[in-house]
Amino acid sequence: MGHKPDERQKEKAFDCYIKKVLKYAARNYQKQKKLRSEREAAISEITRTQLMKLAATDRYFSDEYSFDVLDWKIGVTDAGLGEAMAVLPDDRREIILMYYFLDMNDREISKQLNLKNSTVAYRRNGTLKMLRGLLEENAYV
Repeated sequence: MGHKPDERQKEKAFDCYIKKVLKYAARNYQKQKKLRSEREAAISEITRTQLMKLAATDRYFSDEYSFDVLDWKIGVTDAGLGEAMAVLPDDRREIILMYYFLDMNDREISKQLNLKNSTVAYRRNGTLKMLRGLLEENAYV
């Protein structure tokens, strides 16, 4: 059984096409495999420090310091910062909590506390210096 010249040419063209497809598919697979091996590491090769960065730890409310400001309960999970915040006078602590935890600006804080903008800015800056001193004193910085 002979093939017609047209059919034989089509078979050769198809054969050539399939070989190219397979060749490039194999090349892409090898390239992806190489990239994956460069980016991935076996768990046995990961250090304990790196492994702890990947781990999730549960945080419970008993592990945080809780402060009330403007009908909001704000939790501070960092022990050093929580202890330092607990030592601050209430009016100063409120300004820090409103500014950094409730994302309020000085104008909004001054309206809430019935103070001048400049007074809020002055107290905030002074309180930040106090916080820094407390944290450095307790070696948390």
